[in-house]
Amino acid sequence: MNTLQARLHSIEWLASGILGFDFRPVGEDQWPTAPAGSHIDVHLPSGLVRSYSLVNAPGERHRYAIAVNREESGGGGSRYMHDQLRVGQVLSISAPRDSFPLNEAASHSVFIAGGIGITPLWSMVQRLSQIGVPWTLHYSTRTPEGAAFADTIAVLASRAGGRVHMNFDGGMSCKRLDLGAIVASAPPDAHVYCCGPIRMLEAFESACAQRDPALVHREYFAAPAAPQSAGATDQEFTVKLTRTGKTIPVGAGMSILDAVLKAGVDVSHSCMSGICGACVTNILDGVPDHRDMVLSDAEKNSGETMMICCSRAKSPELTLDL
Repeated sequence: MNTLQARLHSIEWLASGILGFDFRPVGEDQWPTAPAGSHIDVHLPSGLVRSYSLVNAPGERHRYAIAVNREESGGGGSRYMHDQLRVGQVLSISAPRDSFPLNEAASHSVFIAGGIGITPLWSMVQRLSQIGVPWTLHYSTRTPEGAAFADTIAVLASRAGGRVHMNFDGGMSCKRLDLGAIVASAPPDAHVYCCGPIRMLEAFESACAQRDPALVHREYFAAPAAPQSAGATDQEFTVKLTRTGKTIPVGAGMSILDAVLKAGVDVSHSCMSGICGACVTNILDGVPDHRDMVLSDAEKNSGETMMICCSRAKSPELTLDL
């Protein structure tokens, strides 16, 4: 896996429980341009790899900035970032990947953010402001103290003509955003985006059920329990890897990713749960059982690619471009 060498230039307090990390290139002047909504993988000294959305203004190549919410019940990546990383450290990061693309040609865009879900949307809002496209942001947190970028978003909106609606629900369901009303009031041709907790995203998808799928965009930070599709199975199957010439059995309790890594094949990966897109792999033959939250319905129906960290096979064998 190709990586970039990054020096931690600064750490900034952004909101209650949220720190900003500013990475700069080591041994080179510039990094690849990152489209709005992109994320990078951070390879931590502990061995963990975690994906984080970029929050700096699109077009910047001298740095990549991320915001990390401390999750006490998570897998330890955010706690390590908060407690162990120090300014001056050099880490490996991936080049940016854009699995949550912004449609810059939209006449209007409506963004719905819950908590740390503001991160990819903040990047998108900055980009639309750069090119003069109107936008509306609905941003909900439990308290004002937990709203990262709130002040800078307000300043940008006043300068660029955007509209911001802040909501502080205190953790009470009766004060949550009315996603049905927000989506219903959006112009018919507006693109709508959502990023936040699983409950918010499920409500968003329900609210958008009658909307053109091409206008609806969402990104998960945690994977919900996904129902199996028709023909799905957790039985053993085989994957054939054309580049390495290996044929590998995948057991009922094992992912394709685990199987190929165990066989000594180096594959790009990060979240291990089908939400980041790092392990996207081309399918050359066979029928996949898609269980990820990244690919669109059209992409899944095409059968051309899959996320091997969570998806399986409906056919006895899959042939992959690995």
